Amino acid sequence: MHLTNSTTRLAARNRSLLRDAALALGCAALFGLLAALVTGQWRPLVRFDQEWIGELHTYAREHRIWTASVQTLSDIGGTVTMRTLLGIAAGWLWLIGARVLAGWVAAQALIGWGAQWALKLAFDRSRPSFTDPVSHAGGPAFPSGHAMTSAITCAVLVGLLWYRVHRRGRTAACVVAAATVLTIGWTRVALGVHWPSDVLAGWLAAGIVLGAVTAVIQVWRPGALARDVRRVNWRTRPRVQRVVVSAERSTHTASPLDEDGPDGARTEEAAGGPVDHPDETVR
Repeated sequence: MHLTNSTTRLAARNRSLLRDAALALGCAALFGLLAALVTGQWRPLVRFDQEWIGELHTYAREHRIWTASVQTLSDIGGTVTMRTLLGIAAGWLWLIGARVLAGWVAAQALIGWGAQWALKLAFDRSRPSFTDPVSHAGGPAFPSGHAMTSAITCAVLVGLLWYRVHRRGRTAACVVAAATVLTIGWTRVALGVHWPSDVLAGWLAAGIVLGAVTAVIQVWRPGALARDVRRVNWRTRPRVQRVVVSAERSTHTASPLDEDGPDGARTEEAAGGPVDHPDETVR
């Protein structure tokens, strides 16, 4: 039984690693294609960018209250806000002992920030220019930092919630995350500070960072992310349930096949109770 469980977990870990690597490589390929079209001034893409920017800028200039609302949404979902959320999540995970998971969250924030500016400086694309702009932003345009950071943050937060909620909760989390990412990306185009292709590039760059960082950690510390997920589940379990489980454990005799839980105690599975065993690491 122990060998069967180990084999199953190893297979799940390998599948997860392949998915993360495929995410990073797939997004990298699409990002490379988009970057080539942008730098090559591909006419259909240029026309698409200009038409969207032109129409939205005209509307924003004529509807000041609407524009102010969009600016507020953009500010709330800015890079500082998103990285602060990741910092809080990483700090909390570190305090409860999920150190590898905390490092994963921190690495997503830091590597995402570094990759964003490395790409911006590498391509040095100019932002849309208007004689009567409704908003201002500095630095190169490609890729959009707001789009990239919001995508990384929302994906990480959904990943942290994934094994703590049931199917409806997962669906709700994904819907909220997708709506947030799409809204923030759209505000940057609506305000005339980014081309639509900048926002798309930001989302693809986020996919590269998410997949690459997760895959590297899985190779460096195999199974560590899954163990930290179980540790988080244990530490955040309702106190009453933990007391009941502890009482059930006392009626069983330990065996050499029992596994240790996050705090050195036997897991609920070994005690005959239910236990959450994610079949893959957080992505």
